[in-house]
Amino acid sequence: MCTACACGTESAQAEVTAEVTAEASAAGGTAGKVGKVYSVSGMTCGHCVSSVSGEIGKVGGVTGVVVDLPTGAVTVSGAGFTDEEIHAAVEQAGYQLAGRS
Repeated sequence: MCTACACGTESAQAEVTAEVTAEASAAGGTAGKVGKVYSVSGMTCGHCVSSVSGEIGKVGGVTGVVVDLPTGAVTVSGAGFTDEEIHAAVEQAGYQLAGRS
């Protein structure tokens, strides 16, 4: 459980992921398509997922963000963004980018 909040890991993760995907789809995004997959370390709950998704979602060209909390995989859809921009967004959220698949 995250020290920043009192949410339950699995249920909160599912709610936040669904919310981010729905928002991207409603905006005409490509959240359902395969994008770049990054590995982020340090996420433990829904608050973590929300923080990472929110910061990455601010990057220009990003149309969708889906976070798989148990594996730390973050799939970013869109065009025109760089790995460096995603790295900076993850760090802004307070987490570490462990790599890219």
